[in-house]
Parts: sequence; C-alpha cells; structure tokens
Amino acid sequence: MTILSICAHGFIYGPILVVLIYNLFNHEFARKHFFWFAGTGAVWQILAAIGGFTALNQNGQTSYAFGAFWDIRLAGAAFFELNATRFLLLLIVGLVALISVLVAHQTVDFNRSSYTNLLMILVLGMNGMLLVTDLFSLYVFLEVTGLCCFIMIAMFRSRADLEGSFKYLILSELSGIFILTAIAFLMMKTGSLRYADLAGLGQRISAGSGQLEDLLVYAALILLISGFAIKTGVVPFHSWLPDAYQSADTAVSILLSGAVNKVAGVYGLMIVMQLFGDVAPVGPSLAAVGIISIIIGALLAVRQPQYKRVVAYSSVSQMGYILLALSTGTTLGLVAALAHILSHTAFKSTLFTNAAALQEQTGTLELKDLGGLENQMPVTAFTSIIAFLSTAGIPPTAGFWSKILIILALWQAGSPVLAGVALVAGILSSAYLIRLQRTVFFGQTRPELAKVREVRGSVLTAEVLLTVITLGLGLLYPYILLLLHAGGIL
Repeated sequence: MTILSICAHGFIYGPILVVLIYNLFNHEFARKHFFWFAGTGAVWQILAAIGGFTALNQNGQTSYAFGAFWDIRLAGAAFFELNATRFLLLLIVGLVALISVLVAHQTVDFNRSSYTNLLMILVLGMNGMLLVTDLFSLYVFLEVTGLCCFIMIAMFRSRADLEGSFKYLILSELSGIFILTAIAFLMMKTGSLRYADLAGLGQRISAGSGQLEDLLVYAALILLISGFAIKTGVVPFHSWLPDAYQSADTAVSILLSGAVNKVAGVYGLMIVMQLFGDVAPVGPSLAAVGIISIIIGALLAVRQPQYKRVVAYSSVSQMGYILLALSTGTTLGLVAALAHILSHTAFKSTLFTNAAALQEQTGTLELKDLGGLENQMPVTAFTSIIAFLSTAGIPPTAGFWSKILIILALWQAGSPVLAGVALVAGILSSAYLIRLQRTVFFGQTRPELAKVREVRGSVLTAEVLLTVITLGLGLLYPYILLLLHAGGIL
C-alpha cells in the first residue's frame, strides 16, 4: 500500500481501532490512561491529513478515490474521495480533537471512558461526512455526528447539561428531517444522489422547464440550506448553540465550535453551493443569512453575562462571514471560506480553552464575578488578547487575512455593498471583545481572586499551541496566497 492509501484508509480505520483497543482494557486502566488513547487517535488524524495531502501533491493528483471495505472498480460500487479541501477539513478535525483531549485531561474527572469512545465515534462521523461522494451517505454520517454530540453534551447529567442537550437534540433532529426530505425530493427528480450525477442539475433547473419536478428541486434546496444552517448555528437557526456551548464541558464545547459546526454545517453548505450554485436564489440566500448572522450574533454577544455565552454568540457572528464567502460561488470565495474556517478554529478554540482555564482557577465564568486577572493569569490573558485580535480581524493574526480575503471575494463577485457591510460589522466584533477582555482581565483585581494563579498542565499547553498557530498563520498567509496564485488556483 502507498502512503496515500494508508493515510486515506486511516481516516476510517483509525478511530475504529482506537475504540476497539481501548475497550479491551478494564475500566480502571482505561479511565486512568484515556488521555493517551484519545490523544493518539487525534495525533494520527493530524499526521494522516498532512501525510496524505503531501503524497497527493507529490503524485500530481487533484483527488484520490478509494473504498474502505470493497473494490471500487466493481460496477456501481460506492467510494470515498479525498482532495485538498477535504484534507484541510480533516486536519482541522484532528487539531480540534487534540485540543479537546488536552482540555479534557484537566476538566473531565469521571466519564473519561465514555468521553474517549464518543470522541472517536464523533471523529469517525465527521471523517465519513468529508469522505463520502453522495448525499445519503452524507446524511448517515451526519446523524452519527449529531447523536454523539447530543450524548457528549448531556454526559455529566447536570440540569444545564440536560437542557442544552435537549435543545440540541430537537433542532438536530429537525435538521435531519429537513435534509432527509430534501434527499427524497432529489431522488425522485434524478434517480441518483451521487454528487457527480447531481452536478448538472442546477443548470437544468435554471433553464426553467416549468415542470413539477423542478418545484421539488427548489423545495429540496430550501430544506437543504435550512438543515445545514441549523447545524452551522446561524441566525435564525441559532437558538440551540449558546445553551449547548455553555452547558457542555468545555472540552465538548471546543469540539462543537471548532469542528462540528464546520463539518456538519458549513461543509454541507459547501456541497450545496458546489452542486446547485447555478440556481439563482442559492447564493443570495446564503449572503442574506450571513449578513444577518454577523450583525445579530455580535449584538447578542454584547449583552451576555457569562463568558462562554459571549464566545458562543461570537461564533454565530463569525459563521456569517463564512457564509458570505461561500455565497459568491467563486474560487476566491471558497479559499476565503476555508481560510476563515481555519482561523476561526484556532481563535475560537483558544477562547474556549481560556474558559477552561478560568473555570479551573476561579470556579466561575460569570462576568460579574471576574476581573483584574491579567497579573494572576498572564499567559491566559495574553492568549486571550491574540484570539480577540484575530476574531476582530486585526493584523498580524490569521483572522485579519481570512477576513480580507472574504471582503475581496465579495468585491470581486460584484457585491461591494456586502463587502462594505462585512467590513463595518468588524466594529461590532471589537465592541464585545473589548468588553469581555476588560471585564475579565483588566482593572483592579477582585479581593476574592487575589490568590488565583495561572493554570498549569495540558490546558496551558493548549493555550500556547493555539496562539502559536494563530500568529503563525497570520505571518504565513501571504506566502500561502502567493503559492496559490503561482499554482493558478487564485
């Protein structure tokens, strides 16, 4: 087997093997060493993504098709497929899983075995979504991902956990109903759900035959966009997101914000744009949802009294930028969306890791009970500032370049008004970020927090690692863009 084949199959077999081997040991041993098993699974995902992408480029290929349990050369056989976009998203899944494990090492005291098993199944579900080449298989792995998230949110069985998981379950199942109904409509129209067979459908519908089946396709598109928008957590489908992020253990919140909403939501919308971007209402619909999410998410973030809720509503706002980039339907728009997905993964995971640090050291995330922690927790304060700068799109951070690319993509696509709104909306991001930073870290230290000290161990490691990534990407983005331009991609 080649390196590319090993890496490709590893995305399926890797999480399964971790679960099988982990459960061979007795409960006490497994609980004590969960960090190494879960960490190994996450590191393998990262190495497979990097190694597979490198091998793909060295072979001069743009994509690689394979079957996990069957020969894809058989007539009608289904297959998995990898390309540069999918490798990037698989890398993000691995990175977020690793950060979650680092945080869980200090925040998860019991249910460690459940956490490890569910994390690996969740990674398998997201990998499956990224590898499949038809809508029904995408739906199956989407349900696996949603079920894992529901259990992980409720895993610690507090009232807040159960409330957040119940809201997630209701809207997640509503999303599943929308997507499955859309799949049925498309099947009735085309007789196939493979991406390759659906690719030309948008052009045929745009020609306007006026047949009843065309109305089914339009209904399917409305349902698909609504279903994946729920998973993304954008306005007006965002009601589950702040409660789920706040109530879940922070290690789980990192997974939800850093990877799940991007793979289960944004990637689904990427597929919709890829297949049906030629249908006139699709792009404007994503743009409208994106602008509304940017503004409403930022306004709601300003009003929140709890740290994780501020960060959660910030995610709603930042997802809006990604939808704006996708709405252009251009190559630059796709590159901008992927760039912001990567930068958002880094800075949002940093903020949630900071939440874990604050919770561990102060015992609270209520803003009214925090203040003046800059001297007590200097590393957390510094990493928080870098994450805030990236969120607001200020150089030299990764968020600056990804937002610049989004504005350029909108301008190039003939939407200068949307580009201007996206630019001005960054002021709202600065407003809630300044408020949060000032409330938590600046000013006079509250007397009851005088003995608080910097967090140690794996949470501190996660903070530093994510900050290095945010600054490193900010410094390297110009060179990456030059390489993309030289390669004819931009």
